[in-house]
Amino acid sequence: MRKLLSIVAALSIAATLPYTADASPDQDLKEMRAYFKKRFPKVPFQDYANGVYALDAESRAQWESIEDFPPYEMSVDNGKKLFNTPFKNGKTYASCFPNDGIGIVQNYPLFDKASGEVITVEHAINMCRESNGEKPLKYKKGDIADIAAYMAYTSRGKKLKVVVPNDPRALAIYERGKQHFFAKRGQLNLACADCHVSSAGMHVRADLLSPMLGHVTHFPVYRSAWGELGTLHRRYGGCNEQVRAKAYDAQGPEYTALEYYESYMSNGLVLNGPGSRK
Repeated sequence: MRKLLSIVAALSIAATLPYTADASPDQDLKEMRAYFKKRFPKVPFQDYANGVYALDAESRAQWESIEDFPPYEMSVDNGKKLFNTPFKNGKTYASCFPNDGIGIVQNYPLFDKASGEVITVEHAINMCRESNGEKPLKYKKGDIADIAAYMAYTSRGKKLKVVVPNDPRALAIYERGKQHFFAKRGQLNLACADCHVSSAGMHVRADLLSPMLGHVTHFPVYRSAWGELGTLHRRYGGCNEQVRAKAYDAQGPEYTALEYYESYMSNGLVLNGPGSRK
């Protein structure tokens, strides 16, 4: 219990969070960027694509040395092989995506007007499989993470440009993600924003808390704590468990909406996935 209380105390920091209940997505984006510009005036905007390594020079140097021989390299190679391996009907993943699936990850998650749903890269991969008579893959790790990693690799250097159209269905999903980000949960009674907005750049024991800008740019990610590649929704689940809350299902409506909100907030940042983290 002492350990739990010490975490809560470390994060109990008064701050004015950029949250306005009735704000438009564009207004939210401007307020969030203004908040971080004021909070970390020496950090260039594009550096946020490097996550926590935008804030700490020593950690960044260690991370850059790891990236010289990236631990996810074999996963990218496997993802490329899987992406180009024909289904039983002779088609490949390329048949399901614009531009044959190459260099398109900057557009995800995207709102599908026909279904009224937001589609993530991993969801689109499984939709492709099912439309071609194949069984869906599990969402947190394994082949789906490798395929997504390959697709992300082909999109490196492209700027995130997620669209929230003026459609009440899209706006409702965006708002759900926004509320999820700022809602308190779990035994520790913490929100995503408590760690990644008001306490970004601060330490909780040995861990430096990352800013929410750039959270999505480097996924799928190889985490040393996992010893393998994992998806963004796997990480979301781990975060929920760390605050002693029950995790939601990967690719369920909760995490899909959260990814939609966080991705829109990171618009304009250059993609550099897949990545490596502690």
